[in-house]
This record gives sequence, structure tokens and C-alpha cells, in this order.
Amino acid sequence: MLDSPFSDLDRPPLSQTALTRALVRPGGLWTDITVVGRTGSTNADLAQAARDGAPQGTVVVAEAQSAGRGRLGRVWSAPPRSGLAFSVLLRPEPSPSRQGWLPLLVGLAAASAVRRIAEVEARLKWPNDLLVGERKLAGVLAERVDGAVVVGVGLNVSIRAEELPVETATSLAIEEAACVDRDPLIRAVLREIETHYHEWSEADGDADACGLRAAYLGLSATVGRDVRVELPGERVLTGRAVGVDGAGHLLVESQGSTHTLSAGDVVHVRPHVP
Repeated sequence: MLDSPFSDLDRPPLSQTALTRALVRPGGLWTDITVVGRTGSTNADLAQAARDGAPQGTVVVAEAQSAGRGRLGRVWSAPPRSGLAFSVLLRPEPSPSRQGWLPLLVGLAAASAVRRIAEVEARLKWPNDLLVGERKLAGVLAERVDGAVVVGVGLNVSIRAEELPVETATSLAIEEAACVDRDPLIRAVLREIETHYHEWSEADGDADACGLRAAYLGLSATVGRDVRVELPGERVLTGRAVGVDGAGHLLVESQGSTHTLSAGDVVHVRPHVP
């Protein structure tokens, strides 16, 4: 049972009314914003809404998730109101071959908002994590549902060190961010998503024409690093991440060949210090 929204004064609830008033406007991307106290997974909720015909720009925000998911089926959990857990429903017009940029676009938007509002130097680990140093601050999960794409974001905001699910995670509070108020943070993230998505759509999904690839590479923590990539079928590729192609795939040089990866679990290899 979720406690009263006001039981932890350091973690006030989000206002659906205030977010709707601030973000939903004629001609804008966001069409409906719902804040729920608890749900299993905002991605699962929006996937069903997409099947039921919900419009582009539908947003579901959860104060707590009981079945939040990361990539590869991993469980993602956090104390109620300690982070931002939300999903957005997009119905992109660019071809599916260019839609691999959507999770990267949302990750870039989240990182840009965090850097601007929270003044924390978040960077992007391909394909879907926000890092501070080598610690995970946020994750992005995109899923195709019929002709729509649902993209979920989980951002650790006020989680304390003793509440972290794993030692390799962090939060804005732990990083001593300038802002740990979730209301301006989610407004900033959604506005950044809207801007990037509009530009990407106007360019028919061309990540170079709209500047998306350059902006993403500017915040990439992966490109230029030695990596170990765990691929489907228990295969492992080690090499140097050298770029991201026009479809959003990671390019890895290994043993004289360049490999193009559309999926995989990337581990940054720490440089050897003599």
C-alpha cells in the first residue's frame, strides 16, 4: 500500500494538473499527461493504450512502479517519488529504418535537461543509459507496439546511497545536483524530447540533417572507448567504439573489421593504469 503522497516531505507528489497546464497545448507534441500513484510498468500501460488507439503524445507518469523494466528483462525499482518514471507514446512518420534513433533521442533529451536544470554532467552510454562518471543515473527503454513506439525513462532523483538497488547506480541527490525537484526536471525533459522529436520528424528522420547525431556524439560516453559487447546468443565482441551510424547503430572496430550493432549490452572497459 502506497503511503500518503505527503508522508515524505522531501519527496512531494507530482501534479497532473500543473504538468498538463504547462505542457499540453494546441499544436504541441504532448496531448495527454496522466500521473498515477502506482502501476506495474508505465511502458506496459502505454503499450496497451497504443493498441487501443491512444494518440501520439500520450504520457503516463508513475510515482511508484512494481514491475518497472530495463533492457534485457532486468527489473528496475526505486522508492516511491524518489525518481522520475514515465513513458511517452510516439507515432513517428519517418521510416522504421530510422526509428532506431528514438531511444537515443530521448536519452539525449534527458541528458540535456539534467545538465541544464540539475547542473550534473550526465553523458550517454549507447544505447540507452545516462551516466555520471561510470555510474548509472537513468535508463531508457523503447518498444515498438504495432505502428507506434513507446519510450520509457527511469531517472534517479532523490534516491539516497543506502537505497540504491546496485552499487553501480547513482542519483541527482548523491551527485549534489543543483535541482532535485522532480517537477521542473520532468518539464525540462519533456520539452527537450518535444524539440528534438519535432526537428527529427521535420528532417524525415535524417539524424545528420537535424543535428541529432552530432548532438548525441557530443555527449557520448561510449564512442572512443574500448568496449565489451554482450550479444544475443551468448556471443561477446571486444573492440573500440568508433561511432554511431545513420540508423543509430553502434560501430565497433575489432580485429581489423568494423561491426555494426543494433543491439547488445555494452560494458565500458576501464583503461589500464600501469
